[in-house]
This record gives sequence, C-alpha cells and structure tokens, in this order.
Amino acid sequence: MNSLVATIYVNPVTGNDANAGSRLIPLKTITRAVQAAKSKSPAMIRLTPGTYSTTSGEKFPLIIPQGIILVGNESNQGQGIVISGSGDYESPSFGLQNITLLLLNDASLLGVTVINSTVKGTGVWIESTNPTLANNTFTNCGREGLFISGNAKPVITDNIFTQNNAGGVVIARNSKGELLRNTFRKNGLGLAISDAAAPLLANNKLIDNQIAIALSRDARPVFRSNLIENNSQGGLLINGHSIPDLGNSQDAAGNIFRNNGEFDIQNVTNNKLSSAGNFVNPSKVKGSIELLATIDDENKIEESSIFPDIGGHWATEFIETLVKKGWMSGLPDGTFAPNSPITRAQFAAVVAKAFQVQTKNQIPDFRDIKRDFWAAPAIAVAASMGFINGFPDGTFRPNLNVTKIQAISAIANGLKLSGSNPNVISIYSDRAQIPSYATNAVSVATQNLLIVNYPQPEQLEPLRDITRGEVAGLIYQGLLTQGILKPIVSPYIVIPTADAPSFKDLTGHWAEDFIRALASMNLSNGFADGTYQPNKPMTRGEYAELIAAAFNPAAKRGIPDFVDMAKESPTSRAVRIAASGGFVGGFSDRTFRPSQNVQRLQVIVSIVSGLGLSAAKGDVLPKYSDRNLIPQSARTAVNSATIQNIVVNYPNIQQIQPNRDATRGEVAAMVYQALVAIGRVPKINSPYIVS
Repeated sequence: MNSLVATIYVNPVTGNDANAGSRLIPLKTITRAVQAAKSKSPAMIRLTPGTYSTTSGEKFPLIIPQGIILVGNESNQGQGIVISGSGDYESPSFGLQNITLLLLNDASLLGVTVINSTVKGTGVWIESTNPTLANNTFTNCGREGLFISGNAKPVITDNIFTQNNAGGVVIARNSKGELLRNTFRKNGLGLAISDAAAPLLANNKLIDNQIAIALSRDARPVFRSNLIENNSQGGLLINGHSIPDLGNSQDAAGNIFRNNGEFDIQNVTNNKLSSAGNFVNPSKVKGSIELLATIDDENKIEESSIFPDIGGHWATEFIETLVKKGWMSGLPDGTFAPNSPITRAQFAAVVAKAFQVQTKNQIPDFRDIKRDFWAAPAIAVAASMGFINGFPDGTFRPNLNVTKIQAISAIANGLKLSGSNPNVISIYSDRAQIPSYATNAVSVATQNLLIVNYPQPEQLEPLRDITRGEVAGLIYQGLLTQGILKPIVSPYIVIPTADAPSFKDLTGHWAEDFIRALASMNLSNGFADGTYQPNKPMTRGEYAELIAAAFNPAAKRGIPDFVDMAKESPTSRAVRIAASGGFVGGFSDRTFRPSQNVQRLQVIVSIVSGLGLSAAKGDVLPKYSDRNLIPQSARTAVNSATIQNIVVNYPNIQQIQPNRDATRGEVAAMVYQALVAIGRVPKINSPYIVS
C-alpha cells in the first residue's frame, strides 16, 4: 500500500464540482469526490465544516467504495460536519431500506455526524463488508444510527450514538466485528443484536437509553468491561435462544450494571446462563442466570492488540510494528499509554534502537548522566549519530518531556534528509508557532512524509509535548525513508501540497499530472522563463539531479571522480549521489558527460538497477511492437520495469522506442511511476502507463 494516499478536498460552501479537488480549490460534494476517488484507491476525501445534503448537491445514498477514507474532524466526533439525507438501498439480507451511507470493504468513516431523519431511516448500512467507523456521531435517525448485516466484520470505535428513534446500532444475520469504546445515550434501544450475530462489545458506555441492549434469536455476543447505567426500562434483555458471553470462572467479564430501571439483566430464554466478574445488583437479575465467582477479576481485554489501550487508536499499526521489531516497548503495567508524553531519555532509547546511521559526533559527556543511568548507553549512541544534543550548560536533562518540534528536528537532522521546500510549511495553520531554527527541519520532514498529525493534519502543534503514539508514527516514517519498513496508509500522514509552479507550457500535455506532482514535492523544476519544456530531451546531468532529489539513495558503492565535472557544483553533488546509489555510471574515459542526452532505455535500466528491483516472472515484452530493438542485456530490466508499471510510452503505448532520447516529460513520468512502485506516492491514471 502507498503511504501517500491521494487526497480530495470537499467544501459544501465554497467548493465547485468543476474544480480539481485540491486544498485551495475543493469540490462541492462528496458525491463528486467519490467518483474522483474511485480511480485513485486508496484515497482520502477530506471534508470541511458544513452540511452535506441534497440542498448542497449530494445524491443519496452515498456509497463509499473500497479503500476510500472519508474524514471530517475526529477530535470532536464530527461536530459541524453533517451528512444528512436518505435514499433507497436494496439490501440482500433485508430488502428495500432507506439509508444515508453504505460502506464497502475497507472503507473508513472518520469524524463526521450522520443524520437520517426519514421515518424508518438508517444512518449507515454495512452489508457483509469490513469497514472502519471511528469518532463519528450518529443522531436523530428515524430508525437506527447504524445497521450491520450479512457477514459483516466492521470495527466500530469511539463513536457517539444519541437520540436515534429506534436504536443506536442493530447487528443482525451472521455479523461479527468489534464495538469498542462507543457511547450510546438517549436512544430507544442502545444495541439490538439478532439472528446469529456474534460481535465483541468492550469498554462501551450505554447510558440513559430505554433499554441498553436487547438480544434475540441465536445471538452470541461477547461483553467485556462495558458500563450499562441509568437505562429507564433495563440493562440487558435476553430473548429467543441467545447465549451472551458474560464471563466465566477463568475470565471475568468486568461489565458494570448500575441504576437501571426494572432489571440489570433479564433472561427470558430457556437457556441457563451465567455471569462472572460483573458488577451487578442481584435483586435486578431476573430469569435463569447463575452469578459465578472468578479466579482472576482483572479485566484483560486485548482489543485485537498487544496492548489493552491501543485497540482502535489511530497509531495502532505504527505502534505494533515498532514493538514487534523491538524498537519500542510498553510500560511496566502492561499498557502502551499512546497519549502520554515521552521523556528525552525514553526518546533517546527508541532512536538508538530503531536507527543505524553513521556516527558523526564524538560521544558527549553530559554532566547529569551517570554511567549507571539506565539510558546512558542509548543517550550516547543517539547523540553520536546526530539525533540529539545537550544543553549549553553541559546537561542532558533526561526527565524533560520532548516537544513535537524537538522530535521532528531530531529525526530530520539525524537522518540527514534533504529536499527542503520553504513553501511547504504553508500547509500548517499554526505555522507561526514553528521556531525559526526549525523551519528547515519541518520543511524537510514534511517533504519526506515524516510528520503524522492527529486529529488534524494541518495542525502541527509544534510546542506541545509529543505523545508516545506520535513518536511511533514519526519513527516509523523515518524508517520508511530508509526502505526498512513498508508504507502504512494513514489519513494523518501530512501530504506536502505546496502548489506546483504554474508552468505555462504544460496545460493539456500528456505528462502534466506527473510533472506537477513532482514539482509540488520540490523534486523537479522548470526554467527561468516559466516553462518546463516537457518535450525537450533531458540531459544526463538533469536526470541525475532528478534521481538524487526523488530517491536520495543510500551509498552502495564508491564515488568515482568524473574528470569533466566541477566537484562543488549542484549537478556534481547530485551525480555523486545518484552514482553511489547505483542509478548512474560514467564512461571508460572517466567522464560523465552531463550535457549528453539520456536515452529512454538508459532511464528504464537505471531505475531498475538503482531500486534493486528483482527479476520478474513471466515475459511481457511481446506487448512491444519494437521489442527487437531492446538489447539482450537489458531485456530482464525492461521486463521488470514493465511489470512494475514504470514504463510510460507516448504516443503509442506499444512502442518502447528504447534508443530515442528521453524527453523531460517522459523521464518525469517514469520517475514518478518508480515512486509509485516503492509506495511513496499515489497512483496517477494515464493511458500511457504500460500495464
């Protein structure tokens, strides 16, 4: 998966569906954004505050396709970002329904408010899919806020279900999935679970509903650590042949039933049920329910995670990967505490474990770090690699918390990253808070996709303490730049969207999207007259500069001294980077010939060699009508590049034209496709990509 997902912006007030959908010129409707996102999956649709309804141009029901992330504001459960409407949907399991949204496989709904005020209206319908819903509000729905059916396995975390007429959530048929840390308040029914549904419900709050939970037919839910309180009629009602898991003698369930109306638990089935490790009033337990003692009364909900407090957390995937690699660890109490700050000593310990870079400093002797201090070795390693420094008075101050700007600067500087574009920090609404000494580091970190901001990517909050979860994201992204880890798709990775230069000769050019994408990331430049000259041949020097900027490859071999290049020129430095990284080489007379044009075959072979792409199985060369022009020595590389979708042929996709000079547009397109192949940028649709 790509770490840099395509992002489409929507504003129901100022947007226009004829726009490109960028941050500055957003679309108007989710309906149009979904159409645009289908060809870019995985993709993210970012919503600005406002109401998305038929009045603003929406067409309901909204169907969110596979891999699409619909994001509002998770920090306030979508307040002010309202999706309100209804439309007909033919459910395979329940027939014709009136719904607002349908979520398909791997879709995500984050930080919005959903309303379907139609009689018998449902907010979100999930039919045999596995989407994620987090930090949303479902309210004022004519029937229920969320209906889960078929063989669905969604993950439902940290949502609010309130004032829905019939109920908050209905789970039916053979559905499973997880409902974690949600709040159900002032609904008819908080939760209705029917048929053979068997979800996990943990750490939810069901308060002030008429009935908190009603089970029917053959439901088999698992309840752990839920709070069921002040529900006017009752807590848990068990009908039909339902058999809920309310704990056993070896596993305390930890649910709290308190101040409910007629009953805490009522079993009206013929099944003999048991309750173990729950806080319940025996006088409000009705029907056949045995109250069991437990061996272990501690709550041990894993929430599908190696730590009990990160299930459903935005940084879970970053955290779990680093922990499994041994680069981060949990706390002595068995938690990870993802929202807690991290000290300078703890940060040094993580950096020392995670990164293996060449030392550039002498090991400092901090006067407040004794040799037997637990983090002394890690502090010495991190300081010698250039990640951290002490204070002017010779101290390290290991117990001080690390701020976000300090952590970002440490990783950007320690990894010696390049590619600064001063304009890129305009993405941050609070950029005025960035200290002047750190603006370059923030720019570099943003360009290299290091920065992960939750809940709003546009808010850097540079001066506050960084959390352990944020450190996990930052460290992970730093390791990604070194090719050590695979990209993670997250809506909170900051995408550099500084506007590309307005080249006056690109409009309508076949390579326009590729060129503008590279230019927006400050990887490719035009000429002083405002042109890009996409049809002009690219020189070897220009190619080396593009390679150095786009890949910043680690040195794999010694750097030759080319006799025809000045050592200190920008082009010479780029050539040395590209050459040591295995992308380019010189000639037998020790020249590089930077002014000589680069050929298309040379570009293809260079990319395959520099990226170390392995030989691909199968032979796709027959698709080229001029394949006889490809030298035997280069056929394996061309085959691999083709299978990786790196080759771009214009105007005839079936002609590779290996010996022709490559134009600036062609090179930009193939370099961009190479970045797609290694998961650094989103896909661009073009009829000239050979696939």
